[in-house]
Amino acid sequence: MIGFGEAGATFARSGNWACRASAYDIASDRADAMRETGVRAAANATEAMAGAGLVLSLVSADQALQAAEQCAPHIAPGAIWCDMNSASPDTKRAAAAVIEAAGGRYADAAVMAPVNPAVLAVPLLIAGDCAEAAQSALAALGFSNMRVVGNSVGQASAIKLIRSVMVKGIEALTAEMMAAADAAGVAGEVLASLDASEKALPWEARAAYNLERMAAHGQRRAAEMEEAAKVLEALGVDPVMTRGTVIRQRLAAQANGEA
Repeated sequence: MIGFGEAGATFARSGNWACRASAYDIASDRADAMRETGVRAAANATEAMAGAGLVLSLVSADQALQAAEQCAPHIAPGAIWCDMNSASPDTKRAAAAVIEAAGGRYADAAVMAPVNPAVLAVPLLIAGDCAEAAQSALAALGFSNMRVVGNSVGQASAIKLIRSVMVKGIEALTAEMMAAADAAGVAGEVLASLDASEKALPWEARAAYNLERMAAHGQRRAAEMEEAAKVLEALGVDPVMTRGTVIRQRLAAQANGEA
């Protein structure tokens, strides 16, 4: 594993990957988390990838290409680089070119839900020439909810990021709406009005959930939505709301003291 944040730790612990996996993260304090799950804490990417047939890239959207560029020289011939970051199709195609030029294989993987509580049952979409091989390798690690969506790198990430325009956009709109409603002293009436028109989930609960997700993960989500904006621009769509979503997600993270 290259990158060992929430996803890496969750996967390793749930899949009991101890003694079978190694990991490297640029943040040296993550080594303790690696040891807690039994994963070998590598001193560098070269050591982490030595002899590995499957590499999970679990960094962040804005570091996905850089991680591929820095790690490509160390990938074993024929090994699969499974890019699970929420990066744009163009970014993933650029990363694929780097990995393949170094003799590796590249799989575009999209994680379609939070890793908790689903853990290894989290839905994954996979695309690329080696998508089926990647699916088999991931199944051997315990992943159980996967679907191959095409043989072209970028297809999985396009599905995720275009869908994210709605999912993360609703969160950002919630923050803006609640800020105004609280300032006007009418939050209860606004939420009750929404409840009257939509019964899937009480809006008080939905608002609290959306705001909590933004506060906890706003920085990462902002990076993801910057990639979503690139997708829309590539499609000729001006991402007006998506740019706003980036700002709101980042502001929520900053207000919560998220690095």
